[in-house]
Amino acid sequence: MTNAMAHSRGRRNPADGRAPARQASASVGVLLLIIGVLGFIPGITSNFHELYWAGHESGAKLFGTFQVSVLHNLLHLASGVAGLAMSRTVPGARAFLVGGGAIYVLLWLYGLVINRGTAANFIPVNLADSWLHFGLGVGMIALGLLTVRDPVRR
Repeated sequence: MTNAMAHSRGRRNPADGRAPARQASASVGVLLLIIGVLGFIPGITSNFHELYWAGHESGAKLFGTFQVSVLHNLLHLASGVAGLAMSRTVPGARAFLVGGGAIYVLLWLYGLVINRGTAANFIPVNLADSWLHFGLGVGMIALGLLTVRDPVRR
């Protein structure tokens, strides 16, 4: 005789056979969490003593290239948590990938149009950040649109 508890222990690993959109959302979520955490690690983030809460004055740079602040890192962490949470369902995963990708594309545009030396650059972003946001956004949108299972099973 089996009960619900015995059945749950006998199930396959939930990652096995998981929908591609869910896998992509979880993977992007983990990547964003890693980026967010790395932004708080001295050595990986150069000029760590210049890591400010927000604003263009923050001189800290992840990998010596991407301008970061506490706010910037927290936004990456929040995006990562959202990606993992929304990867629980296919519609949620696709919404995260397409919607989150659109937000990153908007961040790219933001980074291109603002005067980076003013208070308008409150996140802050530099040119390297802007292009990274573009690539991340386009990649996320592509994953959200292309990771759809064939509705006809063979």
